[in-house]
Amino acid sequence: MSAWGALIPFVGPLFDYSIGPDDAWNWTNGRLWLSVLPGAVAVVGGLMLMLSARRPTASFGALLGVLAGMWFVVGPTVSQLWNDGVSQAGTVHGSDTLQVFELLGYFLAPGALIIYFAAAALGRLSVRSVRDIELDEGAAATEAGAAATPATTSGRYRRGGRLARRDRGATTARRDPADR
Repeated sequence: MSAWGALIPFVGPLFDYSIGPDDAWNWTNGRLWLSVLPGAVAVVGGLMLMLSARRPTASFGALLGVLAGMWFVVGPTVSQLWNDGVSQAGTVHGSDTLQVFELLGYFLAPGALIIYFAAAALGRLSVRSVRDIELDEGAAATEAGAAATPATTSGRYRRGGRLARRDRGATTARRDPADR
């Protein structure tokens, strides 16, 4: 979505789908500030989110995505503050229906989808899983000089889905009806 938002102002005019100048690959300040910049920030945030092994870095990437998506949504309106009351995106071309689809496709839909996916990732990153706790305990034990071994069990089950040896007998032994 971020690549779409960054590139559609340059490619859209080839298909009579444009806001602002209807020349393909025409560079303007409006296209820079309202499309290219938030698109690039969203790409960087997404890459940080996908490639990071650390929770704070991934959270920062997701936050960049949320901010970029928000700028896609509010940028054309806010740009009126520094452009004498006119949106720096430019005028919308075509019929009424096409104008609605251009506004949706250029700014609102990419921004909303980027916000949705980045916020979902940020929410997921806010939950600390059992695996994260085990990794942190292993790292702390390594730093303390103790021989850290990776945890092989989590709850009753070993990795691989088998019951731990101590639990096998308890779950397979039949109870005597007289013991009840």
